[in-house]
Amino acid sequence: MSGRIIDMRQALRSKLEALGTPGTWNHITDQIGMFSFTGLTEAQVQQLRDEYHIYMTKNGRISMAGLNTNNIDHVATSINKVVAASQ
Repeated sequence: MSGRIIDMRQALRSKLEALGTPGTWNHITDQIGMFSFTGLTEAQVQQLRDEYHIYMTKNGRISMAGLNTNNIDHVATSINKVVAASQ
């Protein structure tokens, strides 16, 4: 399980960086455990919830165990859209 979470952290960071998502994303792979602080604002989190059906706490804490190879592209693309739109 811990190996899969590490893989998902790396995949999310890689996809966000490949999309050119504004900001730095190394904190995703620097953290450990089942949850990660994304650095997203409460407004960005709300937009992800409302428009893309991606759920996390209001402070941007996401469950890494909820990411998988079937949804990682949707999550990364959605985060990219929300962050880019708020710049």
